[in-house]
Amino acid sequence: MKALRNFLDKVKPSFEEGGKLAMFRSVFEGFETFLFVPDTTAKRGAHIHDCIDSKRVMSMVVIALIPALLFGIYNVGYQHYLVTGQEMDSCGIISYGLACVLPKIVVSYAVGLGIEFIVAQWKKEEIQEGFLVSGLLIPMIVPASCPLWMLAVATAFAVIFAKEVFGGTGMNIFNVALITRAFLFFAYPSAMSGDSVWIGTEEIFGLGGATNVVDSFTGATVLGQVGVAQGVATPVLTNAVGGQLSVMDMFIGLIPGSIGETSKIAILIGAVILLFTGIASWKTMFSVFVGGALTAFLFNQIGTTPIMNLPWYEHLLLGGFCFGAVFMATDPVTSSRTECGKYVFGFLVGMFAIVIRVLNPGYPEGMMLAILLMNLFAPLVDYFVVQANINRRLKRVKK
Repeated sequence: MKALRNFLDKVKPSFEEGGKLAMFRSVFEGFETFLFVPDTTAKRGAHIHDCIDSKRVMSMVVIALIPALLFGIYNVGYQHYLVTGQEMDSCGIISYGLACVLPKIVVSYAVGLGIEFIVAQWKKEEIQEGFLVSGLLIPMIVPASCPLWMLAVATAFAVIFAKEVFGGTGMNIFNVALITRAFLFFAYPSAMSGDSVWIGTEEIFGLGGATNVVDSFTGATVLGQVGVAQGVATPVLTNAVGGQLSVMDMFIGLIPGSIGETSKIAILIGAVILLFTGIASWKTMFSVFVGGALTAFLFNQIGTTPIMNLPWYEHLLLGGFCFGAVFMATDPVTSSRTECGKYVFGFLVGMFAIVIRVLNPGYPEGMMLAILLMNLFAPLVDYFVVQANINRRLKRVKK
């Protein structure tokens, strides 16, 4: 590392103002600060300094996402081999998953970071580090069959209109990854819903295609099955080839769904990492599950439709509920920042997610809209919490 540090110090003057490579200054600074903690300090204002800067925080979130990403890669390959009727082998499963997922990650980072590099150079500022996490989240919350060009268009839209126009990292009011998914959902609904989008059946680099799809194949997510169920009190949930699913299957995650959201074990590992390192708030995370569980339990008592009768714990295990609670709702930029506000914010996210699922049969997955809705109201929640504290202290002074 010392040799690398010396090399960077040697070439750094070329990227400074007046150097022959000054036009790439922002790119150099982004690369340098990604490798080493910056040696500069704030010139004004009161700040508490330590060795953990924003890039290190973002890097820790990326590490927490890796278990869900690795399982997602495996599950994409597993679902492909399951529905095409081919003989299962670990090498083929992983190869197909990698061939499907890695290009999405490359496109996400290439488009998002490319825009951020251009904006930073244009504004003569440092590269902002927020897209380190968003760039990985985006491919993890889309279907396996999402076309790369759609992903590129949606990523560009989200970075420009949900982030840069607000001032960049730390200034955006909406979660960038969820804006990407929302853009895809509303602009290209056929690529984000239906029975054919959640499982990759096309041929990728000679790794097998859709010619052998079994007759009983259904690519619908489990929540999608519940949403279209008719004439039954509680629908029988099945996997992609008609086999009945158990709660353990939902927990392990070998079911159709977005790339990173299916395995609750992998998400739990990520949650432990985030909580142990203090990156995410346990108050927000816990409140999301409490709000979701209580709302689902209340709907269970009414029980007039199949999705109302879906057990409350299955609501938590299905769809993007766990993934959203752990990695999206806890975003420190777009969620509530006051300690009491985190409880309120999380509870309302969980509540609205279940309400949207149950009351909107055309959209059985409600986590995306619930989080985006509460992103909008997070400042208002914090405002009321702060005002309540001020009023309480004023009353004490008057006494």
